[in-house]
Amino acid sequence: MPERNEGWYVVQGEDGSCQVLSAENISRERLQDQRPIWGPYATQDEAIARRVGLIRSGKCNPV
Repeated sequence: MPERNEGWYVVQGEDGSCQVLSAENISRERLQDQRPIWGPYATQDEAIARRVGLIRSGKCNPV
């Protein structure tokens, strides 16, 4: 069975913190929300690295 790879995203929550979520875990409502979403990234590791960069640049709050 082939593995589904739709990418990984960094999604900002209501409190300003960001989470790394797979494309399968993001709801359509969240995609239509006004809060920022960055991605897709090819791997979870790349998305985590981007999240760290977003925290350092002040665009996301640390958890």
